[in-house]
Amino acid sequence: MKEKSKSGKLASVSLLSAITASLCCITPVVALVAGASGAASSFSWLEPLRPYLLSLTVLLLGFAWYQKLKPRTANEISCECEDDHKQPFMQTKKFLGIITAFAIVMMAFPYYANSFYPKEVKKEIVVINSANLQKVEFKIKGMSCEACASHISNEVGKLEGVATSSIKYKKGTAIVEFDKTKINENEIETTINSTGYKVTEKKRNK
Repeated sequence: MKEKSKSGKLASVSLLSAITASLCCITPVVALVAGASGAASSFSWLEPLRPYLLSLTVLLLGFAWYQKLKPRTANEISCECEDDHKQPFMQTKKFLGIITAFAIVMMAFPYYANSFYPKEVKKEIVVINSANLQKVEFKIKGMSCEACASHISNEVGKLEGVATSSIKYKKGTAIVEFDKTKINENEIETTINSTGYKVTEKKRNK
């Protein structure tokens, strides 16, 4: 019984580890739903630890399944009693299976997180002179996955005068094209910073 109980505890810890591993990408989505844009980057510092947390999750789940499926010894069989047939739900294979499935969903979260964001709507802006169009590349610190990029894109896209935006989390950049008679680069920078990610550098592109 102790071994079975241990498998339930291992499963719970592994789930916590899986959620922690993806917090850097879960938070931007939660911030979107809650309307708390500035909280989006709260757990971006966890990104370097993600590979270790994922490894820990897999190891814990593997050991939990081993504890659950390994053959019982003759001594364990001889000690079997009626209580063994009425295990608490947290000690069952079904519970471990649910935890494993949910952990996998959490570990994969960064790969589908951007699907929670609304599709970008292309805005038509009136530009009297093509010379009014300005393109600026912003270097951004703190982005760790597609959810981060989608969060910034969503906020920048709300600005009047922004024509297009291309946010790349791997490069840590945001290239924004806008009508400089309607908005300026400082206002865009302020909007990016308001998400919790920080502009560290900006460069005008002609």
